[in-house]
Amino acid sequence: METKRWWGMTDSLTIEEVQKQLADVDYVCPRPLAIVVFLSLKLGRPLFLEGEAGVGKTAIAEAIAQMTSRPLIRLQCYEGLDSASAVCEWNFPAQMIAIRTAEASGYLDRDKLQDELFREEYLIARPLLKALRPKENGKAPVLLIDEIDRTDEPFEAFLLEALSEFQITIPELGTIRADEPPTVILTSNRTREVHDALKRRCLYHWVDYPEFEQELNILRSRAPEASKSLSQEIVNFVQKLRAEDLFKKPGIAETIDWAKCLLALDTIEISPSVIADTLGALLKYQDDIQRLQDGKLTHILDQLKADISKGGNEQSRS
Repeated sequence: METKRWWGMTDSLTIEEVQKQLADVDYVCPRPLAIVVFLSLKLGRPLFLEGEAGVGKTAIAEAIAQMTSRPLIRLQCYEGLDSASAVCEWNFPAQMIAIRTAEASGYLDRDKLQDELFREEYLIARPLLKALRPKENGKAPVLLIDEIDRTDEPFEAFLLEALSEFQITIPELGTIRADEPPTVILTSNRTREVHDALKRRCLYHWVDYPEFEQELNILRSRAPEASKSLSQEIVNFVQKLRAEDLFKKPGIAETIDWAKCLLALDTIEISPSVIADTLGALLKYQDDIQRLQDGKLTHILDQLKADISKGGNEQSRS
C-alpha cells in the first residue's frame, strides 16, 4: 500500500530546514535524527525511537506536532494494555439507559434496538481510533505510541494491522481506514526487545545521550535565564556523572530539572554542598546517591573545575 506523504512536505524541503523548524519550537535536533525525521515525514513511514529514558524521544513527537501545526495524540503504553483501551470502548452506561428507555416505552424490537445500540454515538474513541478517523480540519495528527516496550506481544501483534494499512477493525462497525495516515512515532526505553515484525514497519533510530555542545544548546533553550558559565558547569557535571557506574544515568530532562532547581536557589556556581542538596533532581535511586558519597562528589567537581580551567587557558593562548 502506498501511503500519502506528509501534508507539508515538498521536494524542496531539506534536512537542514527540518532541523531549523524543530529548533524554532525549541527542539535541538542533531543531524542523524533530523535525517530520519525527514524521511519519516516524506515517506509516510512510522518512526521507531529507542534509547534510555530522558533523552528526548517523547519530546521529538511533541516538537513535530508543533512544527507541522498538527494535534498530538498520545497513547501511553503500560503492562496489560489491550485493544479496547487503545482503540475504543462502548459506552455501557449510555447503552443501558437506552435499553431501559426502550423497555419503558414498550419498544421490544430487539434486532433494531441492538443495531441502534452499536452506533457511533455510543462509541468512546481512544487514541488509535482518534488518530485514524477523518479530520474536520483536514490535518491528520501526530500519533505518539509512548514506551511500547511496556506492553506485551499480543498488543504488538494487534498494532501490526494499524501500522501496515493504517486501519483497525471494530467488529460491530467494520474496518475503519485513515483517509490520510497520521505521523506515527513509537518510543521504547528497551526494557525488553520489541518484535522484529513491528520494527520492520518503521524507520529506526537510536537516540543517545547528547554530546556536550548539543546538551548545552538544549539547556540554554530550556533554561535561558542561567548564565553561560553556570550552564557549562551544569552540563559538564552531568556528563561526568554519566561516566560513573550508576543504575540510572541522568537524562536531558534531569539536566533541565537540575538547572531549574539551581536557579531557584539563586546558585551562581555549583559546589559540593549545593550538589548534595539537589542531587534528587538528577538521580532517582538511593543506591546511586549513596555511590556518590564519601568525597566522590568533590572529586567529580574538582575534575570539572580543572577541565574548565584548562579549556579557558587553551582558549586564551589561542
